[in-house]
Amino acid sequence: MAKYILALDQGTTSSRAILFDREQNIVGTEQKEFTQIYPKEGWVEHDPMEIYSTQYGVMTDLISRMNVQAQDIAAIGITNQRETTILWDKNTGQPIYNAIVWQCRRTSSIVDSLKSAGLGDYIKKTTGLLPDAYFSGTKIKWILDNVEGARERAQKGEILFGTVDTWLIWKLSGGGAHVTDYTNASRTMIFDIHKLDWDDRLLEALDIPRAMLPQVKPSGAIFATANIQGREVPIAGNAGDQQAALFGQCCFEKGDAKCTYGTGCFLLMNTGSTAAESGNGLLTTIAAGFSDKVQYALEGSVFTGGAVIQWLRDEMRLITDSADSEYFASKVADTGGVYLVPAFTGLGAPYWDMYARGCIVGITRGTKRNHIIRAAEESIAYQVMDLLRAMEKDTGVTMSELKVDGGASRDKFLMQFQADMCGACIVRPVVRETTALGAACLAGITVGFWKDQNEVKSRWQRDASFHPEMEGSRRDKLIAGWHKAIGRSRGWEPQNAPEGGSR
Repeated sequence: MAKYILALDQGTTSSRAILFDREQNIVGTEQKEFTQIYPKEGWVEHDPMEIYSTQYGVMTDLISRMNVQAQDIAAIGITNQRETTILWDKNTGQPIYNAIVWQCRRTSSIVDSLKSAGLGDYIKKTTGLLPDAYFSGTKIKWILDNVEGARERAQKGEILFGTVDTWLIWKLSGGGAHVTDYTNASRTMIFDIHKLDWDDRLLEALDIPRAMLPQVKPSGAIFATANIQGREVPIAGNAGDQQAALFGQCCFEKGDAKCTYGTGCFLLMNTGSTAAESGNGLLTTIAAGFSDKVQYALEGSVFTGGAVIQWLRDEMRLITDSADSEYFASKVADTGGVYLVPAFTGLGAPYWDMYARGCIVGITRGTKRNHIIRAAEESIAYQVMDLLRAMEKDTGVTMSELKVDGGASRDKFLMQFQADMCGACIVRPVVRETTALGAACLAGITVGFWKDQNEVKSRWQRDASFHPEMEGSRRDKLIAGWHKAIGRSRGWEPQNAPEGGSR
C-alpha cells in the first residue's frame, strides 16, 4: 500500500517537493531557488527550463534522499505561481520566450487599450477579474506580438500556452498532456468563470488563437501520469497556489478565509456556489474542487509581501537572512513615524494602481536601520488589513478569525501586529506549508488515499493564535498614517511612459 502523497510546489522564487504521509505530516522536503530576471524596470521573467529543471531536481533528490520507491507514492499534487505565462514549441518542447512572471508590468499599455475599447466591465463580469497586467491574457498577447512568427504558428497549434502548472504537467508527462485546472484558468483574464470555458470575445480582443490553449479540468482529477523509476504515478491534483492554500486550510465552507504570506500576500474567502462580485477592488475567482459544480472565492492580492523582506536582504543589504527581520523590528518600540510602501510592481487590491511605485516616507535625522526594517514588516500587515476591510465591506461580515500560512507566518512580531491592525484573531496551523498540503489533499482524495474532505479536515491542527492587544486609538492613528503614505506612492509612474517604464 502506498505511504505518501508527493506535492510539487512551484513558487515565484523557488521550487519545492514535499512528501506527506497519511497523517498529513511532512516527512521530507527539498527546495531550490532559481534565477529572477529583470530585463528592464518593471519587467520580471523566469527561464522556463530552469523552472522545470529545479522542480524535477528537487523531486528526484527528495525521493532519493528519503529512499522512497515509486510504489510508495500514491499520487502527485501540483501547485504553482499562477498568472506566470509560458509559450513553447509543441514539437521541440522549447520555450519561445522566457516566462513572463505575474509581477511583470510590461503589458500595462495593453490593459489600458482594453479599457479604452470599453471591455473593462465585460472582463470583470466574465472573468471575475479587474483589467490588470497581473494576469496572463495580456502576457500571451505580448509574446505573440514580439516573437516573430509566433501568432501564425500558434494558430496552427504549433505553439502552446500554459501557466506554470500546465508547463510542468506537459514536461512530466513527456508532452502527453496539455491541461490546466479551473483555478489556474480563472487567473488568465480570458476564461469565463460562469460557463467554465475560454471566452471567444476576449480571445478575439487579444488576438489569441484558441488552438494554443489547454484543456481545463477540476482541481481534483487525473491530469496525466509521471514516470518515476519506471512506474507511471498519477498527477491527480492541480491548483493555483492560493486556491491550494485555501483547500489546505480546510476552508471548505462559505465564509471561511485564509491569508498566505509568500512573495505576495493573498487573502481568500470561500463564497460557496455564489460568484460574489466585489465593489471594493477584490477579485472573484474559482476555488479548488472535484467537479464542474464549482465553488467560488473572493480574493485580495498584495503584489509585494514577503518580497519586501527579500529586498531588504538582497538589494538593500540591511539584513543577512530573512528571519533576521523579526529580530531587528523588535529592537525598536515603533518605526519612528516611518512608513514603507512596497509598491515595487504597482499596487494590487484594493487600489489596483499599475503606476504606483514604492516609497519610504517619514524619515528624519534620527531614523535608523531598525526603523526601516520594522516599517517593511509592518507594511505587510497594513496591506493585508486593507484586503480584510474590503472583504468585510463586500460580504457584510466582520471577520473575527483569519487562518494564516506561508513563510512569513512564522514571524511572531508580524502575526501580532497583524492581529492588532485587523482587530481579529490570527490562527496559525501546525503545518504551515498549506499550499503544498492543499495540492496533496486534492490528489490524495482523488485517488482514495484519503476518503474525503471531512477526513482531511479532521487532521488539521492549530499551532498558535494571536489576539489583538493594541489600543484602538493608537491603531487608528497608525492606519491613517499608512493610508497617507499610500497616497504618496500612487500614480507615480507616468501612464504615457514607454513599455518597461523607462522615462
